[in-house]
Amino acid sequence: MASGTALIYDEEMTTHKLLWSDPVCDIEVPERLSSSYEQLKRYHLVERCVRVPVREGSEEEILLVHRSEKHLEVAKSTQTMNEEQLKRVSGNYDAFFFHPNTYRCARLAVGATLQLVDAVMSGKVCNGMALVRPPGHHSQRNAANGFCLFNNVAIAAEYAKLKYGLKRILIVDWDVHHGQGTQYIFEEDPSVLYFSWHRYEHQEFWPSLTESDYDAVGLGKGKGFNINLPWNKVGMGNSDYLAVFFHVLRNYVFYTMRGKCSSIPCISDCMGVFLTSGFDSGFHLLKFFSLI
Repeated sequence: MASGTALIYDEEMTTHKLLWSDPVCDIEVPERLSSSYEQLKRYHLVERCVRVPVREGSEEEILLVHRSEKHLEVAKSTQTMNEEQLKRVSGNYDAFFFHPNTYRCARLAVGATLQLVDAVMSGKVCNGMALVRPPGHHSQRNAANGFCLFNNVAIAAEYAKLKYGLKRILIVDWDVHHGQGTQYIFEEDPSVLYFSWHRYEHQEFWPSLTESDYDAVGLGKGKGFNINLPWNKVGMGNSDYLAVFFHVLRNYVFYTMRGKCSSIPCISDCMGVFLTSGFDSGFHLLKFFSLI
């Protein structure tokens, strides 16, 4: 029987960094990743985890989601660019920057996430965490966005369906920003239930999209499989999140799963659950769970 929690981390992913000054991207620093790992060490959690090695995600795996080879080729081409060229290419995207090692780091981020899928699905562990960078949930099929190059969790979902035959995927997006990239990728796919709680402030908070509001519920066959819980006020605490978890997320998951699995209590038999969390929420989650 599976036991333990996997932890995947590689310091090389901190080599992706901004080489020039940009008021939008200045906050995306390597310490976002390393400080999260240090927090785990501080509470002696690293030694309690099952360490799983990192690998690069393959081009074929990346193309499971990012189906335009142009997106992949642009990323690959930045490996040999100088600073001015990198700055010029980065300017084609909303809140994103390239470094000569960005492509390598992004492939490690994808591969680490897939290693976690394999570790859980093979029964090596019960669950786990992949600390990766660049992040992924703003990345769209054919464009980098919001510090994200490849959509790690979306690739993991498609990989799990293809390799392990999962019929249902639940993605819980726990971040201060809406993961519009993940939503766009799966908004017509009834096999993936996407749930996001995020700061919205009546569309004033980035990415400032109408699609981030509560009435964006999916399209076509995917209608009803996209749930947004936009916070229009700031200062939400643990009680607010727990209320949403128990009264919205948990109930809706069981409702949508009814008739899809042989036994509702055994959701994991046919469903993969992915929690994707950015630094702005994830670091505070680490502090919270380390203290309970």
